[in-house]
Amino acid sequence: MLKPLGLSVYVSTFTSQLPILEKLKGTNSFIFTSFHITEELDGDYVTNAKNMCSWLQQHGFPIIADVSPKTLEIFAQSDLLQFAQDMKVSVLRLDYGFDEEEIKRVAKQMPIAFNASTFDPDAPMIVEGHQIYAMHNFYPRPETGLDWPLFETINLAIKQNRSTQVVAFIPGDDILRGPIYEGLPTMERHRGLPPYVAYLDLIRNSCVDQVFIGDVSISTEQLQLIEDYRSNGVIVLPVQFTADFEYLYDHVYTIRVDSPRGLMRLQESRSYASQGEPIKAQQCKERTRGSITIDNEAYKRYSGEIQIMREHYPKDKRVNVIGELSEEYVPLVDCVKNGDKIRFVHI
Repeated sequence: MLKPLGLSVYVSTFTSQLPILEKLKGTNSFIFTSFHITEELDGDYVTNAKNMCSWLQQHGFPIIADVSPKTLEIFAQSDLLQFAQDMKVSVLRLDYGFDEEEIKRVAKQMPIAFNASTFDPDAPMIVEGHQIYAMHNFYPRPETGLDWPLFETINLAIKQNRSTQVVAFIPGDDILRGPIYEGLPTMERHRGLPPYVAYLDLIRNSCVDQVFIGDVSISTEQLQLIEDYRSNGVIVLPVQFTADFEYLYDHVYTIRVDSPRGLMRLQESRSYASQGEPIKAQQCKERTRGSITIDNEAYKRYSGEIQIMREHYPKDKRVNVIGELSEEYVPLVDCVKNGDKIRFVHI
């Protein structure tokens, strides 16, 4: 089974995040937090941070903490390892301000994470042979998130060290974190997408090992989609079918292993055709990316075959368009691979 979805939890929003944390008790979901966010600092900050970490540890949530030399000043600590022990931290993310010797010292004693987004693919890893996490940044400002070629170049270089786990962030869709409130993704192309789509893009199309929500919360619907995929591996496709084909909802189908790049053929589809009735030609229009089609009687023995378009195709009098993926879920066609299981659900 895939690793549990990670959450970002902040001292200033911890109370409002308790409902989703309650839902994930017992899943061993990792929690990411930062202990050097200037706008969170107030007279109760240290006490509140300690209480938050104590609650998380008591309920089985391992903590990855982003720290800097400023963190030690805030908590009146002189040693990173002692700080980690006091705060019940499982992994220290050493973002900046620590020299190579300090990083190596800490890494000998506990798991650490480094900033993957600023990693130089041509530079050697300064720490090897220990439990290491390569944790990407998230990017609050639109247009500043990583692009895909750079993201993959960095990850492939990091993966040369097989013991290193790559971690990235996707945006939430419920309560977004300020001050910009436009999502906290690692990848710019994920900004504004449903978390489920962004999650599958990372899990299916990159070498990311673990995914975290960057924002304060995720909707119950999106969380359920992600958890269902983690448990059964079936990719849910939200679709609007025409009335005659609503019987296609809520069945599990297999994408044929010999499907071409531009479209997906449903292995079981002909057995779901309308109980032997001829499929008349209708809605024979342009097949856009994300369209679902069925071959009509003019296609002879292929009649009844259902396909999902990965690319655009022209209209064909032998092919009926019977449904469309919801616009925000169209990128899922790039996440579904040959041999995968899928299930259509009503939008």
